[in-house]
Amino acid sequence: MTEPTSPSRPGPLSGLVVADFARVLAGPYCTMLLADLGADVIKVESPGGDDTRNWVPPVRDGVSTYYLAVNRNKRSVVLDLAQPDDLAAAHELTRRADIMVQNFKPGGLARFALDYPAVHDRNPGLIYASISGFGTGPGAALPGYDVIAQAVSGLMSLTGDPDGPPQRAGISLVDILAGLHATAGILAALEHRHRTGAGQHVEVSLLSSALSGMANQSSAYVAGGVLPMRMGNSHPSLTPYEPLPTSDGDLVIAAGNDRQFARLCTVLGDTELATDPRFAQNSGRTAHRAELRARLAGRLAGRTSAEWFEVLTAAGIPCGPINSLAGGVATAEDLDLRPVVAAGEGAAGVPTIRNPITLSATPPDYPLPPPALDEHGAEVRAWLTGPAARPPASPVPDTGESR
Repeated sequence: MTEPTSPSRPGPLSGLVVADFARVLAGPYCTMLLADLGADVIKVESPGGDDTRNWVPPVRDGVSTYYLAVNRNKRSVVLDLAQPDDLAAAHELTRRADIMVQNFKPGGLARFALDYPAVHDRNPGLIYASISGFGTGPGAALPGYDVIAQAVSGLMSLTGDPDGPPQRAGISLVDILAGLHATAGILAALEHRHRTGAGQHVEVSLLSSALSGMANQSSAYVAGGVLPMRMGNSHPSLTPYEPLPTSDGDLVIAAGNDRQFARLCTVLGDTELATDPRFAQNSGRTAHRAELRARLAGRLAGRTSAEWFEVLTAAGIPCGPINSLAGGVATAEDLDLRPVVAAGEGAAGVPTIRNPITLSATPPDYPLPPPALDEHGAEVRAWLTGPAARPPASPVPDTGESR
């Protein structure tokens, strides 16, 4: 291995080069996580740029916040794969990279000799990660959009009120799951390469990620023969585990076991409820959820949600307010989780959400803001036409306009 790109970066992936041919969300989220952990991610864009650069509003200083969300710590180079010189640069990048991530339609890169067999021939040690919508078989031609995966997987059938229509989750949940699964696969493949020197092909599909991510609900069907359906905010296997009304709004209460339920009854001043044969055990509570909910609501009506939150939390009963996103960030700040970090330094720093992984010895860092289109094109091209060494570390500006 050649010298790492930036020896000063603390991340455990420092010295690894990622050829990022991914667009939109699942792939860029994966490569951002790798970049946060020290990898040198080179974001290859078409002349038109990543689609999310144009997904507005909202914006920050004229740049899509969607794009800003998943592209920090990367360098951007524009390569038009239809142009021979740019295609040659793309081939050279895959020769020098440790990891390649792409989410083109299956087979879409074969005509550019950027598919796995071609890249593997050039660089047998490279880890090649493909993210598709529905795999490389009969579903290869299906468009890989998150909302379609939510619909096809059954996730939408589980989301919403029982008497209402299926609902999309409020975020592109399946894209994020696929990005996380791809990251886990890449890290596993890196360990295999560490042992053997050999790269391999990591494949993740949105549909498979959705089915895996539904965990207990998927298991209810494949292992128990039970077809889960929409239950609103109720849980199929735990009660109470949902928002319950107080005098001024809802408070989420999650009694995960019989002990917590008995403690809840004590705090609510209804100890008989905990010994009632219908409610003493979770299976009974779940079977009689409507009756239980009405009784709990009657007790909770005497105080506000804020008051109950303080009382129940002090008693060790899991509960929480239903915050806006602003409230979620504020709560994380109150708990000293420091959720917002600046990607880049000084005036060029862009507020982003902290990588959720904490590492005691090699923590994530955030030296580069999300790049402008082709911002690092000249230096990347110069590296690709020079000696086969790691690309030079980009200087991190401490002044300049926010992006």
